[in-house]
Amino acid sequence: MSRSRPSATFAVLALSVASFATLQSLVVPVLPVIQQDLHTTTAGVTWTMTAWLIAAAVATPLLGRVGDLVGKRRIFVLALLAVALGSVIAAVAPSIGVLIAGRVVQGLGGAMFPLAFGIIRDEFPPHRLPSAIGAIASIIAVGSGLGTVLAGPLAAALSWRGLFLVPVALTVTAAVLALVIVPESPTRATGGVNPWSAVLLSGWLIALLLPLSTGAQWGWSSPAVIGLFALAAVLLAAWVVVELRSRHPLVDMRLMREPGVWSMNAAAVFIGAAMFAVFAFFPRFVQTPVSTGYGLGATVAESGLLMLPMLVTMAVTGFLSGPLERWLGFRTQIVIAATVMAAASLSLAFLHGSLLAVATASGVFGIGLGLIYAAITSVVVQSVPATQTGVASGMNANLRTVGSAIGAAVMTALVTGTLGAGGLPAETGYTEGFATAGVLAFGAAVVTVAAAFVMRSRAARRTAAPAATELAAAELAATELAATEQAATELAAAELAVAELAATEQAATEQAAPKLAVTELAVAGRAQLDAGRVAEPLRAAAAASAEAAEMARLIEKVEADLPAEATVSAA
Repeated sequence: MSRSRPSATFAVLALSVASFATLQSLVVPVLPVIQQDLHTTTAGVTWTMTAWLIAAAVATPLLGRVGDLVGKRRIFVLALLAVALGSVIAAVAPSIGVLIAGRVVQGLGGAMFPLAFGIIRDEFPPHRLPSAIGAIASIIAVGSGLGTVLAGPLAAALSWRGLFLVPVALTVTAAVLALVIVPESPTRATGGVNPWSAVLLSGWLIALLLPLSTGAQWGWSSPAVIGLFALAAVLLAAWVVVELRSRHPLVDMRLMREPGVWSMNAAAVFIGAAMFAVFAFFPRFVQTPVSTGYGLGATVAESGLLMLPMLVTMAVTGFLSGPLERWLGFRTQIVIAATVMAAASLSLAFLHGSLLAVATASGVFGIGLGLIYAAITSVVVQSVPATQTGVASGMNANLRTVGSAIGAAVMTALVTGTLGAGGLPAETGYTEGFATAGVLAFGAAVVTVAAAFVMRSRAARRTAAPAATELAAAELAATELAATEQAATELAAAELAVAELAATEQAATEQAAPKLAVTELAVAGRAQLDAGRVAEPLRAAAAASAEAAEMARLIEKVEADLPAEATVSAA
């Protein structure tokens, strides 16, 4: 299949994540109705939220990692089908136990978020990547609040069971479109899933989220809550050790230590806490009766309308985050957005006397939330290798979920801790709660700035290290040059000494040459004289020898002639 249809891929991903994100808050407004129809307690119906939260928290990083290994599209489709199946179970649930089971199956769809970001990174060209990531993050954020707005009208028209049938149609359609349009991952991670790592990760998440979600009912000082927090700490420490020693870790701890990753994870916790504190308690606050002295007496439908400014501004700023990156870096956006969210939360805390005031604060809060949601996700996705996108963005989403549980727990403790007339929360509870949400939001700005200083310090050290190396090299070169110059001077001196010695020897040779010539001449003359003296007797001896030989020859001749003459005379 062609891999050149990023726009169609984006449309499928947007439909998918929007349908799942809406489930986060779709059930909250109808919990009292569910409790009444299924004849359960407040604690029992609260488990429909707690079970979904824990299942999503566990599935998000685990299935994100599996998607990196075996293919993101394949796991993405399975996550969509899990949401559809869980929604059907919840819609026909005859009891609270079956409804909770359906919500657990729905929670497996949490893996959609990191897988969607991974697919975008695979399919989109680099210049379109920031905008696409920001848009998907914005859709997730808007969907998280949209459920609260739609729950009332949909429940009135379809009943609470009909609320779960809407995601069925959307997710099944999205699954079919994903199989047809979305290409499979071109990049795959290597290795596998360490089973011990998966068990420990699931364990510490459950041990942490369970008391955070139910601590208000169980009592924060109860042995169960304290014991679970202690167990979460032990399992977390064990998980980190296992991950550090694993050849194929589920979550690369060395990667998590990078400032661009850990700061965004910390920011996600703060933002999740601030976001859920406002999402969960804003409707309750504006629905508080006027008789309390601070309530605005809004209806369910009116409270949804008061949240609309937040949803609209979230969508706008989320889509603008990517294009804004040309002028405002993502970290700068995070600092600005966190400050805006903090200001809006403080406005809700201290300036909530009219519908206009809270609607304005809602819109301002949405400006910051949409911008920061997109910017955090963009930083995380672009700070890790492509093969780690799923698990890294999954952990970030997971920590945002942890932050949401923390925010809900803190807000619940503050709001329900001070009761006024008629058993309703006192105004001070909401004031302290929204002010705390503002402080939590500003915490995201603090960790982002701190990480920026850390990265700048590292960059300065990396810049200083080559400079120091260059200085040392220059000093070494200067030393070597000085040594070379000294050696050259010594060599020149040696050559001069050799030249002087050669000149001295030449002068001595030239001075000795005349004497040697005279001596050689004298020797030659003496040799000639001696040769003459020796040659003269030899010549005399040779002459005498020749004369003697001649006399002998003559005598022999005479003697030879004598017998012949004597013979003639006798006759």
